[in-house]
Formats: sequence, C-alpha cells, structure tokens
Amino acid sequence: MNRFHEMSVFLAVAESQSFAAAARRMEMSAPSVTRGVAALERRLGALLLVRTTRSLRLTEAGQRYATDCRRILESVEQADDAAAGAMAAPRGALHITAPALFGELHVMPVVLGYLRTHREVSVRTLLVDRVVNLMDEGVDVAVRIGALPDSTLTAVPVGHVRRVVCASPSFLQDHGIPQNPDALHRYCTITAAMEGRSPQWRFLQAGQPRRLSVESQLTVTSFQAAVLAACEGWGLTQVVSYQVARHLASGALQVVLREFELPPMPVHVVYPEGRRSSAKVRSFVEFCVEGLRQDLAALPA
Repeated sequence: MNRFHEMSVFLAVAESQSFAAAARRMEMSAPSVTRGVAALERRLGALLLVRTTRSLRLTEAGQRYATDCRRILESVEQADDAAAGAMAAPRGALHITAPALFGELHVMPVVLGYLRTHREVSVRTLLVDRVVNLMDEGVDVAVRIGALPDSTLTAVPVGHVRRVVCASPSFLQDHGIPQNPDALHRYCTITAAMEGRSPQWRFLQAGQPRRLSVESQLTVTSFQAAVLAACEGWGLTQVVSYQVARHLASGALQVVLREFELPPMPVHVVYPEGRRSSAKVRSFVEFCVEGLRQDLAALPA
C-alpha cells in the first residue's frame, strides 16, 4: 500500500468514523482497511485512532494527520486536473454543505441534476444549520445565507431571501392583521428557537434594525414545525421566505408586516479559491449557480 493510498484509507476511516463504511467507500474488505490503518500507525509510531467495541474517534495526532492528508490529497488531485487542463473530466468525491431545509428544498435538486450528467463524481452532502469550516471539514463547496465575513473564500451571489412574518388567512380573518411589531404581544405567535440562535424576532423600524422579544405560547426547535403550526391556523410566525414559498404560492399562508422587514439576505455559493482548478468543483459551481439563480428568482415576491 503506497503512501497516498494509505492516506486515502485513513481519511476514509476518519471521515466515516467506521472501518466498515470506509471499506465500502474504498471498495476494499474491512480487514484490509483495519490492517492498513494499523500498518500506518506502526510506520508513524503514533496512535491515530482510539477504537472501542461501540465507537471510533481520532486522537489529537489523528486529527492533525487527517487534516494534513486531506490537504495533500486535494493538492494531488488539483495538480492532476491542472495538468489535464480545461479538457479534464469531473471525477472524484465532492463534499457540499448547505443549511438543512434550504439544502433539502433547493440544493439537493441541483445535486441530483449534476450527478445525472457526471457519473464519475460522487457527492457527500452536509445539510446542517451551522457555519461549517470548509478547510477543517474538507468541504469543497458551500451554500450560505446572510452576509459573509471577510475570508479567503470565493463567493458567487445567486439571489436573496427575506425574513417574513406570516399566518394563515383564517387566523388573520379571525384575529385581524397586526399593524406594527409592537402589536404582536396581542396575538398567538410561534417562535422557532434554534440551538445557538436568539429566539428574538427581527425587524426594521424607523430605519434601524430591531430585535423584539416575543412571548410565544408555542416555541419549537424546527422551522418546519413552526410553518406547520402556522398553516394549521395557530398563529403568526417569523421564518425565511424560502421556507414558506410553496405555502405562500398556494395561499395557505399570507405575509404581514412587510413594511417592517429587514433588507433581503444574500445567498452565495462559496468555495476556497484553490479548489477552482479542480474540474469537479469548477463544473459543480457553474451548475449550482445557474440552478439556484433560477430557483430563487422564482420565489414569491
């Protein structure tokens, strides 16, 4: 087993946290993967993995080595692509991340469309509601919503989404339409309080951003649950426009307090500049940008 192959096998184990899963990914037998990692540890004279009957975790040395392996293997792949030039065919593993629900609704259709025409590429998606460090977690492309901090990432804008307050028409007919955010305390409201995020609702009043604490009778930890409750006529909720696009289009929900909305939030496709030389990243970014621009342009205004 040469060093590059050793690195690939170890990285597969580190990323999947399983010898069996790594064996399937590498198309090897599980004993071969186990022996390969053990041989690597003997050669390095360092313990990279801590194994128990139920779990597997990286040691501190293993974490550093996994990061180095990922960087080295990506550099080799980029060198191959650069040498092959513009005619290089996309191939290899592509790692993508996006916010959970946005990823399900908008990114996954793009991924499936891309894979239909690029059979030599395999995709792993990480759909989570947190900001993923692309370099640390070996991610090639990310879709991000909101203002981007200054970084070394290349960002391609694809559209905007809004933070909206909405309710079912039946609820608004029975209880009336709030005329300003300060009136919300008189209404039933549903707040989606995600871990690590403020449960406050956000508005623009008198030209200034404002965070409003809303005492909701119903608080959930899922935007989908908040949307469902609103559709059932429970009350008002504040979500991002793409999360309720189909409900707005069908008339199941109606937007209120539009004049108090914050400016739209930008959506970007981002990737490390060095990955641009990779045929798989280059082709996916182009495909993803075109698909998301079409999708976001079609969202209800």
